[in-house]
Amino acid sequence: MDAATLRLFFVVTDLIAPLVCGYALKQRHLITQRTNDRLIRFNIIIVNTILALLSFWVLPLTWSLLLLPLFGFYLVLFPGGVGYLLFARRLPDYLDRGAYVASAMLANLGTLGGVCAFILYNEEGFAYTQLIGAFQNVLLCLVVFPYARFCQRKAAGLAAEHRSRLRDLRDMFLTPNQMCLVGMILGLVLNACGVARPAAFGPVFQSLVHIGAWSAMLPVGFLLSFGAARRNLGRIRSLTFLRFVLMPVVTYLIAKPLVADPVLRHTIIILSCCPTAINAVLSTRLYKLNVDLAATSFLVTTAAYLVVIFPVLFFLMK
Repeated sequence: MDAATLRLFFVVTDLIAPLVCGYALKQRHLITQRTNDRLIRFNIIIVNTILALLSFWVLPLTWSLLLLPLFGFYLVLFPGGVGYLLFARRLPDYLDRGAYVASAMLANLGTLGGVCAFILYNEEGFAYTQLIGAFQNVLLCLVVFPYARFCQRKAAGLAAEHRSRLRDLRDMFLTPNQMCLVGMILGLVLNACGVARPAAFGPVFQSLVHIGAWSAMLPVGFLLSFGAARRNLGRIRSLTFLRFVLMPVVTYLIAKPLVADPVLRHTIIILSCCPTAINAVLSTRLYKLNVDLAATSFLVTTAAYLVVIFPVLFFLMK
């Protein structure tokens, strides 16, 4: 089995299989919602933290890669800002608003984006996606989780004046859900200090990628509701426009004059079209927002990306 075929095989084993498994476990009542929530927290607090530590430990720290974090932040903040200003703030319910913004900000860069870039541009494209996607995890901790917490409190009617400002900041930024950020910082410190990552951690990292995929995707499958998806289709039309029309057009206009390397430029454009991320669904469940809205966005945009968007990109950019 060659490398490209193996990557496609992982799409089935690490993306589709756990999704189907989670849905089947729910239908057969084999696990409870409490168990599913524990698996979500295990993925975010334990697996993601270790993966962040190991990946940032060997992240190439060169001047030529300075554009990658900028585009990593742009691919989260721009759609999140546009989604909030044009669409989310019109939603009266903060549970809906928080779920919409999370779905707009978080794209499936590492899994789907990485595989698609690999198919087109081999290892170089895949490496670029992992580097860019790493910075999405920074904003997941620093922006998405705090905003989701804010929306959760607003929906519950918790007035800020009844709480100390210090406690507000602690509840938004200093929780176990931000442990991933600690892993990133520790990895960067070890990297900058010239401490080589032991070779034995390579296989550990590869194994944790698959464990992380299952511990992320299985809970999403458990949370999927096709009836709720039909009810939320109207609400996510603007999200599909944002993901598949506005983002690639604006990204092309920005990347064309700034990025000389065609592989990097095309990889960034591919990532700009990526569907809603798994972490958007997990974040909404973690903070008790409208999970159905985020799950519908994940389901619909992922299906559209696999069936329509990537085939078009494949013929335009190969």
